[in-house]
Amino acid sequence: MSHISTIVAVCGLPGSGKSYFAARLARRMEAAYISSDEIRKQLFAVRTYSEEEKLSVYREMTDMAAQAVAEKKDVVLDATFYRQDIRDLVAKALGTPPQWIEVRAEEAIIRDRLKKPRIHSEADYNVYLKIKDTWEPLTEECLQLQSTNDNIDEMLTRAMQYLHHVQ
Repeated sequence: MSHISTIVAVCGLPGSGKSYFAARLARRMEAAYISSDEIRKQLFAVRTYSEEEKLSVYREMTDMAAQAVAEKKDVVLDATFYRQDIRDLVAKALGTPPQWIEVRAEEAIIRDRLKKPRIHSEADYNVYLKIKDTWEPLTEECLQLQSTNDNIDEMLTRAMQYLHHVQ
């Protein structure tokens, strides 16, 4: 029996909890975890967040995902995926649309989270506001999860149920 890889794209605004969630989802699924923040740091010593830089990061993410799928692994992609053209580009590059999970959080929680330094992300509250202003709602079918500071287990359970259902 051949393995058909599951590709999950976790999206959301900076500070929403998407990376915290996506890393744990990848562990739960025993999937490859591909983070836009980690790739950006590997590719660019000085990060400008230009359009060209962002597209390079997304291209590298899809290349890594394609390699994981070729190795019959499941994949969790972690990025804002804040524009429709980027989501379309990723789906086209993968050859199949991923399963989308959008992580959201109350703005007060996001503000508090973005005050704390994070290992891979450089986004602060001003970056959050900028991306929030340019956010294009998902048109794709997706699971929306509301992140609080103490509901990661519930989020993971709901995600696994959703992914099992859409397979």
